[in-house]
Amino acid sequence: MNMKLIAVAVGAALSVPAIAMADVSIYGRAHVSVDYLDDGAKYSETNLSSNSSRLGFKGDNQVNPDLKAFFQIEQQINFTTGASNGGTDFATRDTFVGLSGNFGAIQVGRFDSPFKVARGPFNIFGDQVGDMNNLARVTAGRLDERYDNTIQYTTPSFNGFNAKVAYSMYKGQSLNITDTNANNEDSDAFSASLNYIGGPLEASLAYEQVEEDALRGEADSIRAAAAYKITDTFKLVGFYQTTDFDGFDATTNTQRDAGSFNVYGLGGEFAIAKNTALKATWMTNDSDAESADADMWVVGVEHKLDKAVRVYANYAVVDNDKNVAYSPWAQSRTATPSNQSIVNGVNEALGEEAAGFTVGLRYDF
Repeated sequence: MNMKLIAVAVGAALSVPAIAMADVSIYGRAHVSVDYLDDGAKYSETNLSSNSSRLGFKGDNQVNPDLKAFFQIEQQINFTTGASNGGTDFATRDTFVGLSGNFGAIQVGRFDSPFKVARGPFNIFGDQVGDMNNLARVTAGRLDERYDNTIQYTTPSFNGFNAKVAYSMYKGQSLNITDTNANNEDSDAFSASLNYIGGPLEASLAYEQVEEDALRGEADSIRAAAAYKITDTFKLVGFYQTTDFDGFDATTNTQRDAGSFNVYGLGGEFAIAKNTALKATWMTNDSDAESADADMWVVGVEHKLDKAVRVYANYAVVDNDKNVAYSPWAQSRTATPSNQSIVNGVNEALGEEAAGFTVGLRYDF
């Protein structure tokens, strides 16, 4: 009899966390690659990289027929070293809590801005060598980021359209009104997007304006991205962005020009088999600064082993004007070698072609 009571008690105890976790999912991504990187000058090496790998928890609770609560906690993981993110914070990626219903959704926390998300239709090499951000996110101001202390409203979908509006207090509003950069009393950000998904078309139009913080100056930008499925096997993608950098009060005109630019590009994805696609993009960064333009070409092939696992190989080249040294590997990766070609204070990679070849594995779970 006692053994039966013990078994019942143990079974009941084990069932409690199962019930509590019924609406919680554990998910993640292991994304690693082997890359050969060459900046056209002194640096030419093979690297192992973890590319925006992550571990997360998400869930929701139906409060009543008209109201749902939801949450997400997400942490970046380095699968090449085992480190969480080089620090002690757990929620380093999109982490939020919110409510949704017929009115749309409201969420608060730290997560990608509407402007950042709006690049999605074009970003067919996201988190890889050749990521579009290597030319689209080069301003010296804050822009296209995952902001702290953010509140966002998302409208309900109407005939494929929805809108997102977000306001971030970034690091929080300072109680000290002394006019110094470190106080961050004006370090807020505003971001909004209009998005459409329907039939063969996916498109986004977004605006973002960010005030200066302790390290970086004020900037604002408009971007548009679209993907159109011309046939069942071919998708065309396009992108345009214009960015103005105002900087601090002491920022020179030369510095403002260096952070202000137009960037645009075209690309496509062609399915050559059921689970295999060829991909290519071209982008150009047209800078306000003198002799500071750059072009990036990327070609690649991706094969999905199943719904969760894919492998790929890409080759990317950035052709720099004489006053810049952009590379196709500086974003969303742990292997981001820089300043390897600075000799006696001079960057010998200025004006060179920087190239990268990568073979990668991505496992979503």
